[in-house]
Amino acid sequence: MALSVTVIGLGYVGLPLAVALAKHFDTTGFDVDTRRIAELRDGHDRTDEIESERLSASTLSLTDQADECPPSDFYIVTVPTPIDAERKPDLSLVEAASRTVGDMLSGAIAAGKAPIVVYESTVYPGVTEELCGPILEQRSGAVCGRDFFLGYSPERINPGDREHTIERITKVVSGQTPEVLDKVADLYGAVTSGGTFRAASIKAAEAAKVIENAQRDINIAFMNEIAQIFGKMDLSVWDVLAAARTKWNFLPFTPGLVGGHCIGVDPYYLAHRAEELGHDPRVILSGRGINDSMAEFVAERLHKARGGKAGSALVLGLTFKEDVPDLRNSKVADLVAALDRLGHDVTVHDPLASASEAEHEYGLTLDADALDRRYDCVLLAVPHRVYRDMGSEALRTLLAEGGTLADLKGVLGEQADWTL
Repeated sequence: MALSVTVIGLGYVGLPLAVALAKHFDTTGFDVDTRRIAELRDGHDRTDEIESERLSASTLSLTDQADECPPSDFYIVTVPTPIDAERKPDLSLVEAASRTVGDMLSGAIAAGKAPIVVYESTVYPGVTEELCGPILEQRSGAVCGRDFFLGYSPERINPGDREHTIERITKVVSGQTPEVLDKVADLYGAVTSGGTFRAASIKAAEAAKVIENAQRDINIAFMNEIAQIFGKMDLSVWDVLAAARTKWNFLPFTPGLVGGHCIGVDPYYLAHRAEELGHDPRVILSGRGINDSMAEFVAERLHKARGGKAGSALVLGLTFKEDVPDLRNSKVADLVAALDRLGHDVTVHDPLASASEAEHEYGLTLDADALDRRYDCVLLAVPHRVYRDMGSEALRTLLAEGGTLADLKGVLGEQADWTL
């Protein structure tokens, strides 16, 4: 009998996973966003992770009604885990998803299954077993470890990355018992050529995920700090890095704005748990502090480069990284706010981002006609391919006389008037 799988949450993580699983198993994708389900049924993925042809050809069943999900052998939770206004973990979506799955478990158990609930959402160690398990028990009336079981396999989706896809990466897997671990490993092993790594425990798998992004955050924080230091010396950080990279073991991180759904968020999960245990996570929070301050630093440096004179400014790109439509936790929005506080009249352009989402999340208006005017300053904040293909000469045509072509990430090289 073929295994059946239900994936809860069809965003950047859940949809690629569900489509991959549907090649091998009877797979249902569930999301509470009715519009999202309607779009996917029409073959449109607003995240641009799955092409229309591939989506339309998939055998994946889609629904926004929990009671339409069939009894399954596996339930995989892939909902977001953001932080709140105080930068504390917001587990409300994981808790809600757990309640939903808990309601589904009784039907699966009645159908003779011993379902396994696997979480992919990034959490601090202990959440799966100490928070989610009890919720599942309460909603289902079943016993965890007897009637149903837990697993954890951290997501490693990198939005816009066509090389490190779910079908190619190594998947870390874990299970409540050795037998459950075998089943989780077999499930993921069927969809990826990168193989699986069996973590020693669910907590070890949870911890591995959260330190992956914390490590990147800390390394980028060092780059941002040296950019701030060298800026005070009137020394190009890019020139320094070009020289330093000639050493064989120098790590090729670069300075910039750190946003998105992972690197700018996950370290706070680990820091929160550390503080609960009475440990002061100085390195983690110091790195976060540096990275969160970069938008203000960039705005002030650019303002100074303009002689302290405010003017019209065009910011190119609003998404958290190049060539993706993802606006979650975009630090470019903070940069726009900082320029505005310094008196600049800021226009924002981004052909990949959703105008309605930009307005809803940040109160920003995306100007589709922004490239038809001239500005005192043009800042290439997110180097989407459309901007890279334009080249520096075309970007200069957007400048008023005496204007400044600014390049946040150093992609224009010496063709830019200003960079970090």
